[in-house]
Amino acid sequence: MGLSADEWTAIWLSLKIAVVATTASLPFGIFISYALARWEFPGKIFINGLIHMPLVLPPVVTGFILLIVLGRKGIIGSYLAEIGIVFSFRWTGAAVAAAVMGFPLMVRAMRLSFESIDQRLENAAGTLGANPIATFFLVSLPLAVPGIIVGVILAFAKSLGEFGATITFVSNIPGETQTIAAAIYTYTQVPGGDENAIRLTLISAGLALLTLLISELVQKRAEKRLALQA
Repeated sequence: MGLSADEWTAIWLSLKIAVVATTASLPFGIFISYALARWEFPGKIFINGLIHMPLVLPPVVTGFILLIVLGRKGIIGSYLAEIGIVFSFRWTGAAVAAAVMGFPLMVRAMRLSFESIDQRLENAAGTLGANPIATFFLVSLPLAVPGIIVGVILAFAKSLGEFGATITFVSNIPGETQTIAAAIYTYTQVPGGDENAIRLTLISAGLALLTLLISELVQKRAEKRLALQA
């Protein structure tokens, strides 16, 4: 039995949300990871804890916080709605929820990568006349590429399988916010839906495994390339 139109839509929507969430998070992830790895500033521990809170909070709580903040009547969402920007019950809101849930994994991997860089290399660049921005782009960022790749893949995989925060913030609307995870949940709630749920579960597991394999291959290739340049 082939996939239905709704199931294809759920798969495509999940991939779109994961790509948008990861892409939008990437610049912020790199900046914050580098800042946490190299800079000392007031409130650093608090910011680090705030970033990692989605890892320890129940996803439903994270989704509810997003609803309070970015919902149509939320603290910020009400002002955004006045200018036509609405996240709640939209696929863009699902991307926001996925980005929030995947961001801690992205930052953690990237931060470890930046911290592993020998600071003497960065100091040498400064001695040769490079300013901090040039040092970052010419030395720090290239050396952190393997960790950045890992962070991107982990965030993408997390976004692809996100459920709790997403369904709380944007509900489960077929064709708009119903991802693979939400579709599986829907099938488990209706009589005779087990076969469809199993099929989507296998697809979800296959996508997750493929993502991890690609992560390993790309990371090893990046590490080899850096080793040859060293």
